[in-house]
Amino acid sequence: MITMNSHSNDIDYSNGYMEPEEEWEREGLLDPAWEKQQKKTFTAWCNSHLRKAGTAIENIEEDFRNGLKLMLLLEVISGETLPKPDRGKMRFHKIANVNKALDFIASKGVKLVSIGAEEIVDGNLKMTLGMIWTIILRFAIQDISVEEMTAKEGLLLWCQRKTAPYKNVNVQNFHLSFKDGLAFCALIHRHRPDLIDYHKLSKDNPLQNLNTAFDVAEKYLDIPRMLDPEDLINTPKPDERAIMTYVSCYYHAFQGAQQAETAANRICKVLKVNQENERLMEEYERLASDLLEWIRRTLPWLQSRQADNSLSGVQKRLEEYRTYRRKHKPPRVEQKAKLETNFNTLQTKLRLSNRPAYMPTEGKMVSDIANAWKGLEQSEKSFEDWLLSEMMRLERLEHLAQKFKAKADTHEDWTRGKEEMLQSSDFRQCKLNDLKALKKKHEAFESDLAAHQDRVEQIAAIAHELNTLEYHDSTSVNIRCQRICDQWDRLGSLTQKRRTDLDDAEKILEKIDILHLEFAKRAAPFNNWLDGTREDLVDMFIVHTVEEIQGLIDAHGQFKATLSDADKEYNSIIGLVKDVESTVQKYQIPGGLQNPYTTLTSSDLSKKWSEVKHLVPQRDTTLQAELRKQQNNEMLRRQFAEKSNQVGPWIERQMDAVTAIGMGLQGSLEDQLHQLKQYEQNVFAYKPHIEELEKIHQAVQEGMIFENRYTQYTMETLRVGWEQLLTSINRNVNEVENQILTRDSKGITQEQLNEFRASFNHFDKNRTGRLAPEEFKSCLVSIGYSIGKDRQGEIDFQRILAVVDPNSTGYVHFDAFLDFMTRESTDTDTAEQVIDSFRILAGDKPYILSDELRRELPPDQAEYCIQRMAPYKGVNAVPGALDYMSFSTALYGESDL
Repeated sequence: MITMNSHSNDIDYSNGYMEPEEEWEREGLLDPAWEKQQKKTFTAWCNSHLRKAGTAIENIEEDFRNGLKLMLLLEVISGETLPKPDRGKMRFHKIANVNKALDFIASKGVKLVSIGAEEIVDGNLKMTLGMIWTIILRFAIQDISVEEMTAKEGLLLWCQRKTAPYKNVNVQNFHLSFKDGLAFCALIHRHRPDLIDYHKLSKDNPLQNLNTAFDVAEKYLDIPRMLDPEDLINTPKPDERAIMTYVSCYYHAFQGAQQAETAANRICKVLKVNQENERLMEEYERLASDLLEWIRRTLPWLQSRQADNSLSGVQKRLEEYRTYRRKHKPPRVEQKAKLETNFNTLQTKLRLSNRPAYMPTEGKMVSDIANAWKGLEQSEKSFEDWLLSEMMRLERLEHLAQKFKAKADTHEDWTRGKEEMLQSSDFRQCKLNDLKALKKKHEAFESDLAAHQDRVEQIAAIAHELNTLEYHDSTSVNIRCQRICDQWDRLGSLTQKRRTDLDDAEKILEKIDILHLEFAKRAAPFNNWLDGTREDLVDMFIVHTVEEIQGLIDAHGQFKATLSDADKEYNSIIGLVKDVESTVQKYQIPGGLQNPYTTLTSSDLSKKWSEVKHLVPQRDTTLQAELRKQQNNEMLRRQFAEKSNQVGPWIERQMDAVTAIGMGLQGSLEDQLHQLKQYEQNVFAYKPHIEELEKIHQAVQEGMIFENRYTQYTMETLRVGWEQLLTSINRNVNEVENQILTRDSKGITQEQLNEFRASFNHFDKNRTGRLAPEEFKSCLVSIGYSIGKDRQGEIDFQRILAVVDPNSTGYVHFDAFLDFMTRESTDTDTAEQVIDSFRILAGDKPYILSDELRRELPPDQAEYCIQRMAPYKGVNAVPGALDYMSFSTALYGESDL
C-alpha cells in the first residue's frame, strides 16, 4: 500500500508492493491470473507512452533488461532528460543503465525497497512488474487529488462521483466493481454521452459492456486496450493494480473536461450572484422612485393652507386627512420598511460575494428617503395642527358674528327715530311746563345715550376681532359697524346741540312734573338693565371644559339671587305710574298721563320684565344641556387617557424589548429571530387597541376637545410610536437574517459571533446599534486588532473605515463590523478566479467566442455574458472574439453590468 508522508513528497513503500518475494506471495501477486492481467495492462500502459518516442515493447520482462527502453520511458512520461545510457552489451552495462533509471525514480521521492538492477537485468517478472507499478503510481496516480484525498482514495472517489447517477453501478473498489463493464461505460457516458448509449446496456451482458467500453476508449479517447474482458469476467477477483492503471488513463483523458466543468460551475455561480444583485438593485430603484414620487405628490396637499374660511370646509379637510392616515399612508409605511429591508439584504449579499457596496442613483439613497419621510411627517403634524386651530378660530368667528348681529339689531332698534327726535323744534311752541318736560326728557335721553355707549363699544370691538380673525363676511360687518358708529357720532352731536337749545329756553321753563321726572329717571336705567339682562339671558356662549360651564351656571345662579331686588325696583317704578294715573284721574289733568320726560311706559317695563322672568328658566335649561355635553367630553377625555396610558407604555416596552434583542443580548441568532417574529405577531395582534383608540380620538375631535390633562400621550405621538415599533421590528429581523447569512456563509461559530457581539455592545454605550469611528477603533483594539498610534496606523484605520462605512455615514453598524472580522479569512470567489475559469473554457486563449460560451454555460447565463462582454481588441483577435478579462474585472467593481 502506498501512503503519503504529510511532511514529504516521498512515497513510502515499507508496507507497499515492493516487499521481498514472500510478501508478494502473501498479497497474491504470484497468482497466475493477476500476473497475466498486470503483464498485459502494464505493457499496454508503457506502450501508450513509448509510442510517442516511436517505439514499443512486446515482452515486459525482456525488453527492459538492458535499461535503454526503461530510461526512454521515464524521459517520455517525466519530460526530463536522464543521463546518457551506456551502449555496451555487457551485463555491467545493462546494470548501469537500469541503475540510472532506478536512481531517477528515487530522485522523485520514491523509496524503492527490495528492487535491484540485477533482478531487472535478469528478467525477474515479479520485480519488473513491481517496478513498473512504482512508475505508474508516481507518474500517473500520485498527483490525482479529490477533496484532499490522494492516490488510490482520490481516484476511487472520482469514480464514485462520476458514476453516482447511473443505474446498476456502485463503485466500491478497483476489482469487483468493474467486472461487469458498466462502470467503464458510465465514466465514458458521463463525459462523452455521444459515444455510448448507456440506457441500452445490460448488467447481464458484461462481455459486451467491457468490449464496448474498451473499443470506444481506444478509438475515440486514445486509451489503448490494457485489460482482457474474458480475464476480468473469469477471474473471481481481478487485479486492482491493473484496473487502477487503466482507470487512471480515463481520469487523465477527461481531466480537461473536468477542469472545464469546474470552471463553468464557478462562472455560473458568480453570474447568478450578479443577476440576483441586479434584480434587487432594480427593485430598490423602482420602490424608491415610487415612494419618493408619492411623497412629492402628497406634500403640496399637506402644505396647502387654502380653505373657504368656513367651519364645514375645515371639517371636510379634517375628514380627508383621517382617510389619508387610515388608508393611504399605512401601505407606504410598509413600502418604506420593505425598501430598507431590501437595501440591507442587498448590501449584505454584495459584501458576502466580494462585490462593492451598492450606491443608488442620486437622490434615492436611504438617507434621502429618510429625509423625505421626515419632511412628510413634519408636514402631517403642522397640517393637523393647522386644521384644529382653524376649527377653533372659525367656531369663535361664527359665535362672534352671531353676537355682533344680536347687539347691532338691539342697538339699531333703540336708535330708530332718535335723530328725527333730536332734530325736532317742538320745544319752541311748548309752554313752560312742556319745555321743562322736554328738558327733563332730554336729560333722560342723555342718560340713556350714555348707557348705550358700552354697547356701541362692544359692537366696534367685536367687529375689530372679526377683522383680525379674517371672518369671511367681514365686509358687510365693517359696513354695518361703520354705519352704527357714524350714526352714534351724529346722535352725540345732535344731543349736544339740543341740550344747548333747551338750556337757552330753560329760563322760561319753571316747573317740571316731579312724578313724571322720577319715573323717567328710574325707568330708563331699569329699562336698560332689562335690555342688558335679556341680551345676557339669550347670549350665546362657547366653552370647552366642565369648569367653564360650571362657572356660567354659578354666575347665572348669582344673577337669579338679584331678581328679588329687581322685583322691588319694578314694583316701585310701577307704583310711580300708578300714582300718576291716580293723580290725573283725581284732578282730571288734560294730557297729564303723557310723560313728557320719557317714551317708556309701564306696559313696556311690564312686558320686558315678564320676558326676563320667562327667559330665566330657559337659560337654566340651556346651561344644563351644555353641562351634560361637557361632562360627556370629560368622559371622552378620560376614555382616551385610560386607553392611551395603556397603549403608550406598551409600545415603549415593546420598543425596549426589540432594541435589547437587536443588541444580540438574548441567545443565539435563531433565538433572536424567533423572538422578533414572536414580537411581530404580538404587535399585529395588538393593533385592535390602536384602532379602538383611533375611534375614541375621532369622537374627541368631533366634540371639539383640544386638551386632555389626564394623559401625556396624543394620538399623533402614539401613531408615530406604533410606526416606529413596526419599522424597528422589520429592521431588526432583517439585520438578524443578514447576520445568520453572514455567519453561515463565512463559517462563524456561535461563540465567535457572541464574542463579536459582546465587544460591539461594550462600546455601544447608548444602545444605538452603531459605533462612531473612535468607538469602533477602541472595539478593534479590544479584540486584539493592532492599530498603531502613528501616521501609518491612522492610514490603516481610515482604510478599514472605508470598508465598513462605504457611504461615509460616520457610523459603523454591527453587520459591517461582523463582515469585516470574518471576510479576510474566508475563501470567496475573486475576479482572478473567474478569469482563470473563463481561460479554461477558452482553451487558454485571451478571448472567448459566443459558441464556446453557449456550449459550456446554461443558455440564460451564456446570453448574459454575450450581451455584456466587450469585443476583444488584443493581438490575433478573430471575428466575434469577446474580452472575458474586462468582463470578469467589472463583475467585482463599479459597473453598469
